[in-house]
Amino acid sequence: MGTLTALLAQLGETVGQLDRLRFEQVAFLRPREALAAVGLLGLLALAVIVARAMRRERPGRHRIALPALVPDAPRRGWSAVRHAPFLLFLAGLPLFILALAAPHVSLVEEETTYPGHRITILIDASLSMNSAFSTRQLRAGNTFLANVSAAEYFVQRRMDGPYHDLVALIEFGSQAYIVTPFTNDYENILLSIGLIGTPEEYRRFPDHGTLIMGAINRGVQLFRTFDFLDATGNLIVIFSDGQDTHAVYEDQSLDEILQEASDNEIPVYFIRTSYDQQLGDLLPDEVWKEAVERTGGQFFPAANEEMIIEAVNEIDRLAAGRIRVTRYVTRDPLFAPFAVLAGALWTGALGLALCFGAFRTFP
Repeated sequence: MGTLTALLAQLGETVGQLDRLRFEQVAFLRPREALAAVGLLGLLALAVIVARAMRRERPGRHRIALPALVPDAPRRGWSAVRHAPFLLFLAGLPLFILALAAPHVSLVEEETTYPGHRITILIDASLSMNSAFSTRQLRAGNTFLANVSAAEYFVQRRMDGPYHDLVALIEFGSQAYIVTPFTNDYENILLSIGLIGTPEEYRRFPDHGTLIMGAINRGVQLFRTFDFLDATGNLIVIFSDGQDTHAVYEDQSLDEILQEASDNEIPVYFIRTSYDQQLGDLLPDEVWKEAVERTGGQFFPAANEEMIIEAVNEIDRLAAGRIRVTRYVTRDPLFAPFAVLAGALWTGALGLALCFGAFRTFP
């Protein structure tokens, strides 16, 4: 009894979808198949009509005519509804065709605000990143592996916190390569970082020059591609040794590139990882410090492992804003209520024809 009640409740809920349906929002995934079914049914009906016409015989030649008998009152009552099964069958056909066309709706489900940011992580894979960097907690080997481990630590902190970030990963040298576009799947980002963060993959990386401006420009373009430039809660995090003295990229100066980030409120946080090199020990330090601070970000000269971890923790603390995410439900199927109604009508027609002889007629 409980199963039957649950089944009836489910059927009622399925048919109830039609009450919330707006037909101007409906699209069809398989309109051609539905049209083909309509054509086949039309041909089948035409074939039946032709066959019946061909089998019709002239009266008086092969039959004996009898005087008509006046039917009694009960039979006159049945004659008015004797075609009910056929009418129910015809009523179910349009519903079946609609179900066959696979109707669906594309709706904006909800707009939700989450704690978090849209974060683009830039990891330097240039040849200078092969320098030694002493570590205990982070991955040992060279500066590149320490930076990869720091990026993993940063993502893990975001994952363990209350955040729902959208994170993208870019690896760069002379050129910048999008490894993973924006996703809220932290595990996917960690997997991508792990895949590029091996000595073998580092040696196979094709561009061992250093062009940080190009990577920042690619990061801003990625925000533009996803239509995030006008949104709040964007930031860029760079892991690099800062060994870049280029002043121009594609006819744009460093100030012009970072001005675009600043104009779109994208702060740039730069963790400069160069072992035992304090602020000012490297020639580009002052240039990069002044440039990223104009975007609202911060420059972290990380001369050892402890300073890297402190920088990551500070960025994690600063990136505690909120982002607004619009979720879309695409191709929400709606064939079920049409199929259920068609099945109910056909079941009723079959039941009448099987249970009552008066309904066993065909026009």
